[in-house]
Amino acid sequence: MTEKRSEISQLGEFGLIERIKGNVQLGNKTSLFGIGDDAAVIGAGDESILLCTDMLTEGVHFDLSYTPLQHLGYKAVVVNVSDIAAMNGRPEQIVVSLGLSNRFSVEAVDMLYEGIRAACKNYNVDLVGGDTTSSASGLVISIAALGRVNKNKVTYRSGAKVNDIVCVTGDLGGAYIGLQILERNKQEFLANPEMKPQLENFEYMVGRQLKPEARMDIIFELAELGIQPTAMIDISDGLASELLHISKNSGVGIKIFEDKIPIDSKVYETAAIELNIDPVTCALNGGEDYELLFTINQSDFEKIKNHQDIHFIGHVHDNARQNLLITKQGTPIPIQAQGWNHFRET
Repeated sequence: MTEKRSEISQLGEFGLIERIKGNVQLGNKTSLFGIGDDAAVIGAGDESILLCTDMLTEGVHFDLSYTPLQHLGYKAVVVNVSDIAAMNGRPEQIVVSLGLSNRFSVEAVDMLYEGIRAACKNYNVDLVGGDTTSSASGLVISIAALGRVNKNKVTYRSGAKVNDIVCVTGDLGGAYIGLQILERNKQEFLANPEMKPQLENFEYMVGRQLKPEARMDIIFELAELGIQPTAMIDISDGLASELLHISKNSGVGIKIFEDKIPIDSKVYETAAIELNIDPVTCALNGGEDYELLFTINQSDFEKIKNHQDIHFIGHVHDNARQNLLITKQGTPIPIQAQGWNHFRET
């Protein structure tokens, strides 16, 4: 009798995570929260330790034909710092593990670590260890980060309350458009190796893709204003996906408004005119912006209502099965996650 085989693609990335989570039990008193948020939470007296990890693999997360190794090293740190920020914490240490094929030289590794060190300096993080191993093909970089936060200030995805205001930092969709521009240039170069890259008009978007920044500045500003978000997550898989994570974990519904979604004018024009892509779709599903999506109590609105880089895009309501985007014409559309999902069949 043939044993049944289930394909991972049937579950997708998030289904696989839920399956793993369902078979894991926490046994130590210090393990306060495990799988299911941007970082695990470990008890440490009056403070909590935050622990997260992210892996970037060549051919899936990055293409070295247009990704400088310094930028890749920097970005690998940023994606972890962003997860710590999403828990309302501050990063303190990282460990770096590399899988390297023999096509990489010592000088290439030096360039990668140049970017890693630059990010560590920028975010006041110490590189305290790691591991290196050979790889059958390509480059794999995995970073684990440790952060710290007062035990009463940890912010989970599960804390959104009815009537909370939904906020987002920065602008969205730029990283996705940057990726499309880079991919287009790559294909043009493959067709004509004499062609020089045409990136002069797309520097902002390309920068959003190749060298993003984590929004630790917002975390520090909120703390100074005495604001603790009720729920928070970083935008790595697209606004729609992250909204649904907060909805599911908090047991609430969310309504956002199309005309409130922040999109940079250059991003909007490039998407609509240059690439013939709907800019709002890019913002909802593009991902890799590493901005923060969070909810606040209405009583905190006055403290940040004039903040230039925090945008109020909607509110929380009590119907957990109803997550809606209200278009500019006033039409309600169900929010669906269509961003990147590892293992999904294409």
